[in-house]
Amino acid sequence: MKNIQIANDIIPLGEFKTGLSACMKKVQATGHPLIITQNGRPAGVLLSPVEYDNLVYRKQFIESVEQGLAAADSGAVYSTEEVRKMFAEKRVSEKQ
Repeated sequence: MKNIQIANDIIPLGEFKTGLSACMKKVQATGHPLIITQNGRPAGVLLSPVEYDNLVYRKQFIESVEQGLAAADSGAVYSTEEVRKMFAEKRVSEKQ
């Protein structure tokens, strides 16, 4: 995700409402998220679909790595030979 530019990427809710189309175009063109404030406090974030997809992918990737590390720490790992044997057995059972 691109860095937030305080001068350009923070907008009050009222201004967001009146310029919604322009805000959408800006987010898509720059790739910068748009922070929407209400009463001076952050109330929401507008992201481009590409940035949203990237965040979701990164989150899933990190969770997967953490799961793998936890499994390795608990000893739930297989040797290369064990994996090869499991795949060979699966191929045989699928052919039958």
